[in-house]
Amino acid sequence: MPSTSKNNVDEETDQVLQAIILADSFNKRFKPLTTDRPKCLLPICNAPLLDWTLEGLALAGVQEVFVICRSHAEQVKAAIQNSRWSHPSTGLKIVPVMTTKETFSAGDAMRDIYTHGIITSDFVLVSGDLVSNIRIDDVVRSHRDRRKTNKDAIMTMVVKESGARHRTRSKGDSAVFVLDQDTSECLHYESVTGYPPKSIAKIPRDILESHPNIEIRNDLIDCSIDVCALEVLSLFQDNFDYGDIRRDFVHGVLTSDLLMKNIYCYIAKEGYAARVQDTRSYDAISKDILSRWTFPLVPDDNYPGGQKYDHLRGNKYVPMDNSVVLSRTCKIGNNTLLGPSTQVRDEAQVIASTIGARCSIGTGTILRNAYLFDDVTVGPDCVLESCIVGTGVRVGEGSRIARGSLIADDVKLGPGTILRPFDRVSKQRQKSNLTTTEDESDEGDDDSELEEAEQNQPFLSQSLGAGSEAFVWPRRAAEKNDEEVYENELESFNNRRLMRLGDDFADLVQSDPGSITSEDERSDESDDESVSQPSVSSSVTSAPSVAPASAGEHEFQTEVRLSLDRAFSEGHSLENASVELKTLRMASNVPLRRVREAVVASIVERIPLVEGAVPQRAEIKRWVDRWGDLINLIGGVDGVETVSILQYHCATSTRVHLFGQILAVLYQNDIVEEDDIRNWHAQPEAKGEDINDRRLLENLQKTWIIGARMIHQLNEQESDDDEGQSGSSEGEDDDAE
Repeated sequence: MPSTSKNNVDEETDQVLQAIILADSFNKRFKPLTTDRPKCLLPICNAPLLDWTLEGLALAGVQEVFVICRSHAEQVKAAIQNSRWSHPSTGLKIVPVMTTKETFSAGDAMRDIYTHGIITSDFVLVSGDLVSNIRIDDVVRSHRDRRKTNKDAIMTMVVKESGARHRTRSKGDSAVFVLDQDTSECLHYESVTGYPPKSIAKIPRDILESHPNIEIRNDLIDCSIDVCALEVLSLFQDNFDYGDIRRDFVHGVLTSDLLMKNIYCYIAKEGYAARVQDTRSYDAISKDILSRWTFPLVPDDNYPGGQKYDHLRGNKYVPMDNSVVLSRTCKIGNNTLLGPSTQVRDEAQVIASTIGARCSIGTGTILRNAYLFDDVTVGPDCVLESCIVGTGVRVGEGSRIARGSLIADDVKLGPGTILRPFDRVSKQRQKSNLTTTEDESDEGDDDSELEEAEQNQPFLSQSLGAGSEAFVWPRRAAEKNDEEVYENELESFNNRRLMRLGDDFADLVQSDPGSITSEDERSDESDDESVSQPSVSSSVTSAPSVAPASAGEHEFQTEVRLSLDRAFSEGHSLENASVELKTLRMASNVPLRRVREAVVASIVERIPLVEGAVPQRAEIKRWVDRWGDLINLIGGVDGVETVSILQYHCATSTRVHLFGQILAVLYQNDIVEEDDIRNWHAQPEAKGEDINDRRLLENLQKTWIIGARMIHQLNEQESDDDEGQSGSSEGEDDDAE
């Protein structure tokens, strides 16, 4: 007996620890950065994501790794062969495995792995965008010990406690875990999207009855590190509807009355683990690395890249080879990493940013929360904020790159380029090259998006500077507000807003998921219905106070306001200002009235308030003379609508007393006609009919009376003109006689 036990121990000790890396992410959140290379090879802190994942697995004692990839598989293979991981001294055997073209989800990849027959025992499953220093060998040991007594324990998920506002905790993709407090078994899993906000999580009643000691947790970060039994692969093979590992596989196993399998959670007390799932988490994890939360995976220690860095005060990192050239008058802020052979010129500022190798930052340029890949050149007097810029990009002098913008490799932006928030720009290319992007699951969608982009390119590209070589993508596919077009709530427009860099989503109402554990559910439903297999679709969600379309329009209004602020403060021409507004409208697909509302409101609010009727009239004339024609230059001249918008804005602001004077100047400048004023005045809405708000009604009636007086004056003026013309004609007749 003792010898047999010893043999079992030796067998376990000699067992090779295998790991599977799913290199594809099966979404398009980084497009167009992933048009010409896979997401797992995007750099974070100047080292490819895949290298960070491999470094974490090596620290954890993994010996054999299978990298599963479909898109750009040859690039992945070449990257592995050219990396330090290809040397035998690393102790890590890496095998790239190319899956079939029909691999459109993580479930498809798992089924393909099963057919290859490469996994021989319990294995570690991670994604190719993982940054982690957690000791996975401890999780493996716990999993194997449990399997000795319970062969139905097929998976152990690694989770980590976090606060509600932890920056690496996804606001758009989280979950509620129901755990057995004594065994850490996961009894129930319910995915939670950030929008629409969810206030209730339904827990099957039999769980409450059969497990007296449970925890309901919504404070856990899913590290996406799983230790799996070999049986997991066969379960994917047997169930072709398993697509997502959490939403489909874990949820399906836990709610199945037939499988009778167990899944456990390992709550990591120490260490760091997070996935770069989207541009927002890219920003958060970059800052965590530079702030040394990932130690020893930091630029000056176990750095996955080939360059060695010095760590300076304020978490500034510069190459040890002294190849960086910094002007004496430039400013390098905290939490900043500068790649080798980078130059930062006079008066330039680099704040909380990561700069790749061989970059050039021009005089007076400001980079704030910006991420530049290798060989990027930024001209003088540019501003780049909360954006990601691909390899080899050229940014011309005086350009403005707004928050959330993504610029793909080799794009050239001419001087004076203005990119709006969340713009996506790629290099010019042929249509045949645009339908093979990373993680594509429906090439037809890309065909339609490309067709729309080509049709609207004259408008979309008008904000680019002269000499630009770039292709601006529309927002129809990336930011469409119609929630019904998405089968998966996770990829809906408003939910993806919670996961993109630079979006404050202040107009979206959110709430953390709660849970019902008492008998509050005593309603007319029967016990059978309460105990039936729960699903995400059956969960009760609170009604959002802001409808999806309103949220999108709110963001559009914000962008229009910022565009007009720039035009006013920098003295843009009316033509350039109108082109930018037309581009915003076409990209966001909002009614023309919304643009006119924003223009009228911005002009009215910019008019200085001064004492005295004559000086006030002069200020109004100055602003309307300069910017009034912009109201009609945006397209679709409609004087009645202009007067109606002016009335409503004045009635809902503190500038109701300016309505008459502004309307008079608009009339004098031929922005609205006499018939426009008459037709507006005849509308029931102008008098405030069906308005219940007393204060608004009073203001509308005040402006309506002012309009009546103006019409009366116009009538008198016409009468005087007619009399004058009549008298003149009689005089001419007398002279003739």
